Amino acid sequence: MTVTAIVGANWGDEGKGKVTDVLAAKARYVVRYQGGSNAGHTIINHFGKFALHLLPSGVFYPQTVNVIGPGVALNIDNLLGEIDHLLARGVPEPNLRVSDRAQIVLPYHIAFDSLEEERLGDRKFGSTKQGIAPFYADKYVKRGIQVADLYNEERLRAQIEASLESKNVLLEHLYKKPPIDAEEIIAGLLKHAERLKPYVCDTTTLLHRALEQGEQILVEGQLGALRDPDHGIYPYSTSSSTLAGFASVGAGVPPHSIKQVVTVVKAYSSCVGEGPFVSEISGNQADELRTRGGDAGEFGATTGRPRRMGWFDAVASRYGCMLQGTTEIALTNLDVLGYLDEIPVCTAYRIAGEITERFPVTAELYNSEPVLENLPGWKMDISNVRKFSDLPVNAQNYVLHIEKWLGKPVRWVSIGPKREQMIER
Repeated sequence: MTVTAIVGANWGDEGKGKVTDVLAAKARYVVRYQGGSNAGHTIINHFGKFALHLLPSGVFYPQTVNVIGPGVALNIDNLLGEIDHLLARGVPEPNLRVSDRAQIVLPYHIAFDSLEEERLGDRKFGSTKQGIAPFYADKYVKRGIQVADLYNEERLRAQIEASLESKNVLLEHLYKKPPIDAEEIIAGLLKHAERLKPYVCDTTTLLHRALEQGEQILVEGQLGALRDPDHGIYPYSTSSSTLAGFASVGAGVPPHSIKQVVTVVKAYSSCVGEGPFVSEISGNQADELRTRGGDAGEFGATTGRPRRMGWFDAVASRYGCMLQGTTEIALTNLDVLGYLDEIPVCTAYRIAGEITERFPVTAELYNSEPVLENLPGWKMDISNVRKFSDLPVNAQNYVLHIEKWLGKPVRWVSIGPKREQMIER
C-alpha cells in the first residue's frame, strides 16, 4: 500500500481533523509529522465533540495505530492530558506510539514564547504561546531534548544545564525575569518519562515495516500551506513545514511512498493569527459567517480566538494546492453558505492597478485587493443530503467552479461536522 497525506491548502482551520477521522476508518496507521499543540483538530463522533492538539485523528478507532513522528514538537504534559481527557469521556485507551527521536517542548519554551510576544507588542506575530518557535529555534541550534534523552538522566541533565546558560542571561537582562532552575525542569521531565515510556518506540522502523506489509498509512498535517515558513506568508507562519513533502522527513517514510495528497479546502476562508488576508470581511458579514461556521462557530480550537473570516480565495487556494502537490480535494463546510442569496468569491487580486491570479510575496499581499465574482446561492439546508447529485444545482455548481479554479478534482464534499455528513464523489 501507499501513504496518503492529508494537508491544508490555506491558513489552517480547513477541517483536516474531520477528513482524517473519516479516512482513518480504513487505515492501519495515522501519523502526526510536524507542529505541536499550537493548533487543534475538531472531531465529532458518537463519543461527542473533541479538539485534538497532539494526538493523531485516528485515536477513536481501536484498530488504528496512532503515531507521533520525529518531526513533532512534543509537549508531554499536553499529550498526557489529552489521553486522560479521552479516557474520562469513555473513549478506549488509544493505540499510541511516540517516536524516541521526537523532541520535547519544555516549560521554558512556553515561557519565552509568551515573553517575546509581550515584548513585541504591536509587532507580534500572533503566536498561540505554546512554545513552538522557541522549541524549533533550540532544535536547529542543537539544544533540543529528544524523547530518548529522558531515559538517560546524566545526558538529560547536561543538556538542560547547557541550554539554560544562555536562556537565563536573556531572562535576567532582556526580559527582567528570574532565572530558571534546571533541577525543577529535570524533575518534571523524569516524572513524565515513566508514564510516557510504554508508548515510546522507533516509529520510523515501525512505519517502514508497515509499508513492507502493505498496510494503509495516513500522514496528518497541521495548519495549512500558507503557514509554511518557506512558501507561506512569512513571517506570519509557523516554525515547521506544513507541506505534504515534509511528511517523509517528519514521519520517517520514503518520499516515493506518498502517492495520494488529499488537500482540505474550506468553502469560504478563515484564519486565526496575524498577517495579510486578502479576502477578509468584517462587521456584520463576518459576524454572521463566523457564527454559522462549523458546529459551534469559527473559533480557534487551541486558542478560542474568533477566526478572521473571508470569502473563498481561489488565488490562495490554487497556490496552496500547487505547493501541496494535490491529487484530490476535500471541500469542507459547504452547508454553512446556505443562508446567502449570492456568494462572493475572490478569483484574482488587484495589485497597483494590475489584475493577477498569482499568489504574491507577503510585502505585495499588503497592497492586494480582492477581485470578487458572485455566484448564486441555494438558500436551503443541505446537511441531510448524502449524494452529490441530490445537492441543489447551485450548490453543485459552486463545487464545480472551485474544481475548475483549483484544477484538481473535488472528491469529498463535507456538509456538516459529523462523519456521515461527508459526500464522496
